Amino acid sequence: MDRLSNKRHKHIRRKLRIRKKLTGTATRPRLSVYKSHRNVSIQAIDDSTGSTLTSVSTLEKEFSGVGKSVEGARIVGKKVGERLKAEKIEMVIFDRNGYNYHGIVKAIAEGAREAGLVF
Repeated sequence: MDRLSNKRHKHIRRKLRIRKKLTGTATRPRLSVYKSHRNVSIQAIDDSTGSTLTSVSTLEKEFSGVGKSVEGARIVGKKVGERLKAEKIEMVIFDRNGYNYHGIVKAIAEGAREAGLVF
């Protein structure tokens, strides 16, 4: 196994280990984070029905020029918090999706907390 496939394998194992303990509901959805090379996406997921309640991404027009940065992640976290508060959802389960809790993932969580969400 070469270095990159081993790194990917470890990420998938971490993701599955975290994911088996988390389940989102309609009243307390799972807030899932995804990082690509250029963008950040967040989804609020109700696992009981398998539906996405809301999602925010740096690909949206209102976030043009933000990109994948710590400050951009904080803005996206605030926006998902505002959208969930509009749907009268105040509590979520944070799914870091196998990523370490620092940098961009930490900024997303802090932004969502600033908007009033409780983890």
